[in-house]
Amino acid sequence: MKDSADSTTQTTPPMDPMDPVVSATLAAPGTQAPPADPSGHAPGTGHIRAADAHLHNLRHVSLEFPRGALVAFTGVSGSGKSSLAFGTLHGEVQRRYLESIAPFARRLLGDAMDPCVGSVTGMPPSVALEQRTSAGGARSTVGTVTTLSNAVRLLYSRAGEHPADVLSRGSALHGGRLTSDAFSPNTPEGMCPACHGAGVLREPTEASMVPDPSLSIAEGAIAAWPGAWLGKNFRDILRTLGIDLYVPWRELPEDTREWILFTDEQPVVTVVPEREAGRIQRNYQGKWTSVARYLRRTADESKTERSRRRALRHLQTRRCPECEGHRLTRDALRVTYLGEPIHRLGERAAEDLLERLAGREDRLPGGGGTPEEEAERLLLESILPVLRAVVGLGLGHLSLDRRAQSLSSGELQRLRLAAQLRAGLFGVAYVLDEPSAGLHPSEKGVLRDLFRRFLEEGNSVLLVEHDMDLVAQADWVVDVGPGAGVEGGRVLHSGPVEGLLDHAESATARSLRAPAPELRTAEETREPSGRLRLTGIRARTLHDVDLDLPLGCLTAVAGVSGAGKSTLVTHVLGGVLGERVRTALADDPEPAETGADADADALDPAEDAAPVVASVEGAEAVDRLVRITQKPIGRSPRSCLATYTGLFDRVRRLFAATPLARERGWGIGRFSYNVAEGRCPTCAGEGRIEVELVFLPGSYAVCPDCHGARYAPETLEVAWNGHDVAQILQLSVRAAREVFADDAGVSRALEALDAIGLGYLTLGQPATELSGGEAQRIKLATELQRAPRGHTVYLLDEPTVGLHPADVELLVAELNRLTDQGNTVVAVEHDLRVIAQADHVVDLGPGAGERGGRIVARGAPAEVAADPASATGRCLARLAERPAAGGAAPERSGPDGSGPDGVVPDPTEPAGNIPTAPDRSGA
Repeated sequence: MKDSADSTTQTTPPMDPMDPVVSATLAAPGTQAPPADPSGHAPGTGHIRAADAHLHNLRHVSLEFPRGALVAFTGVSGSGKSSLAFGTLHGEVQRRYLESIAPFARRLLGDAMDPCVGSVTGMPPSVALEQRTSAGGARSTVGTVTTLSNAVRLLYSRAGEHPADVLSRGSALHGGRLTSDAFSPNTPEGMCPACHGAGVLREPTEASMVPDPSLSIAEGAIAAWPGAWLGKNFRDILRTLGIDLYVPWRELPEDTREWILFTDEQPVVTVVPEREAGRIQRNYQGKWTSVARYLRRTADESKTERSRRRALRHLQTRRCPECEGHRLTRDALRVTYLGEPIHRLGERAAEDLLERLAGREDRLPGGGGTPEEEAERLLLESILPVLRAVVGLGLGHLSLDRRAQSLSSGELQRLRLAAQLRAGLFGVAYVLDEPSAGLHPSEKGVLRDLFRRFLEEGNSVLLVEHDMDLVAQADWVVDVGPGAGVEGGRVLHSGPVEGLLDHAESATARSLRAPAPELRTAEETREPSGRLRLTGIRARTLHDVDLDLPLGCLTAVAGVSGAGKSTLVTHVLGGVLGERVRTALADDPEPAETGADADADALDPAEDAAPVVASVEGAEAVDRLVRITQKPIGRSPRSCLATYTGLFDRVRRLFAATPLARERGWGIGRFSYNVAEGRCPTCAGEGRIEVELVFLPGSYAVCPDCHGARYAPETLEVAWNGHDVAQILQLSVRAAREVFADDAGVSRALEALDAIGLGYLTLGQPATELSGGEAQRIKLATELQRAPRGHTVYLLDEPTVGLHPADVELLVAELNRLTDQGNTVVAVEHDLRVIAQADHVVDLGPGAGERGGRIVARGAPAEVAADPASATGRCLARLAERPAAGGAAPERSGPDGSGPDGVVPDPTEPAGNIPTAPDRSGA
């Protein structure tokens, strides 16, 4: 049985069709491939062809490229490369798959987006692995993402040592052994009955509900109460019952306090509301609910995630005494394998687990063993290849019970790739979204090994990639551009990389030809305005680390995957400064998105434990802290660029101030497409309507009444500066700068967006259509438009992920601008060109997990490059030695993995252990 924590939305074998974490989607075969390719590529591969692709900003493009090859899709952020690779090619194959299955089953699998393409030929079945913002529910782990958890549970069921009393209570059908479901905290058979598999109990206490007993009820003593009308209703009921609302909480009788907080009674009383000026209120029947009862009901039943999270903040969490936080029944926790219960095995790092299980496989008898030993052998043969792939992909430091939500998008994608290795598929197209994301330059040789493995098995590999070293080694490059948004959407080049180098319009060509940046020396870096020192840092994998951070400088925190970079910057530095300064969060501070998130801390309480820091010096020099990540700026299409940045508020005020709007008595609400007053009633302000087709994927059509404008005709009669409000939303940032040239506030915001490379976005661009890189730059631009507010520390986690090198240059320019203003920028970064331009580099390592967590080198980039103990330093040194490509064609990787220096691992650094392809000679 699949783990219910990882159910899917995508639909095809071999992946579980209800799992949002395992986002690999196997689509159906396309049309039959054309004859063998005569161009010299793998015999019999043929070509993949697409004609008249016009999804999103694609300009009715056509292209072809060889099957059985490594194909890189490149272009600046927003150029349309993902629309071409994922939306068009994979989308068309997925659509055909949905059409090939029974109508009844089709409606269970979800809708397929219209790929908006004239024709696609030669495209094989495809497996798409995209960068996901969400890692699924809080119960999703490394084990569930890779499906290793299912095999491990079977291992304990079939080969585990069961105590005699457990066997006596078990089912005779299974010889008394527990089934695999009994080892899952997400099934009724396995979950602890006390905490329902959460590992923790959440209980309301007086201290959690009334944090300040010196306040009266009228002053807000009961912090757990909701706001608005419901909270007022509770207060009015207590006043009607004769309870004094104006004495301090601590002075109320104990039995009164107990009744208010914990009673199960629900009396109904006639409430006479207090009179409020200008309002007529009638008496009503009010039903009392105790504070504890309200919190439990809200936490369990609320459909509003914000209300649910607010309720959870007022429930005290403690470890479940029944299962001691391990989430399983007592019987399941008593079964052992290799002398360990299942939760201990799940806590081991993948590389340690691989060593133990491989050793056990070697000790098993060669044949003729007991049924238990034969089952154990089969299960180990299923588990070990995936573990070897996980370790080989640089993820050996992860344990099976590590929360998926705590992983980066790059780590998640590599875990999904590891799961694909076990599938052993033949003749498919892997469509990958920037697989190099989150990888240290010294680790990228692992990807080349993996791609060669896929190609040797007869597959095609399609990469959406920004890493120029991987692009240079591709067999074929499809470059989309030349710009982004309406300025992109054209295929500039489709062919071997040699033909791209001299292309005049291509930003990718310029990046491939660009010389290596010079490493900053200590003499060339900025003079620090002060120092921020943290000593004795202990958090997760960090052990007694001392951090000396220069203020007023750009600092890059580097290191191999799992070395502790994000822990140091986000968990430690963000936590320490967040407690000492006024924090301005650019991101939504509420991470939970699913109902299971209430159990997040149950999986590994140590992950969320507060860091231990012996001493902090220099924090008094910092006035503000801003954290900026790639989280979406909104979860609804109604949220757009203009609403997030605050531009739309100013725009609506301008329209409300026009003579016609004043004459009609319209306020700013009239010009919001989220308010019924002025929006189109047919589409409710969305500009499109959903067309439901029985047993076919749903589709959208432009609203027949407003024609996509979102507003009622009367609203559009009001014009400002020659434009109605719908036309303003359709303007690009760059075009809007001309329209709002005389408005200083709007111009400042638009200038910040344009300077950071977002001039192509439209003001009404839905938040759901923005990439992670675009979302992060919008947040940064929102901060840049604000007036200086004292010394600010900016924390960024891999800000260049998803950005083309041309976009990285713009980003670095803005980061330097912030630093030149006297602020401090600290960025977790893998991009060597960014690290080379930093004032200060902190390199963590030397390895991952328990083998990391130390500062290996620190100083100016040139100083780190001279340190032979630093993996980042060795890569910087090789980058500095690399000559400019000029007009010469870059070398593609050969059988030994050789390629352009700067990212290829040093010969002394093994690329990894990717399992060899299975033998299909008997197939």
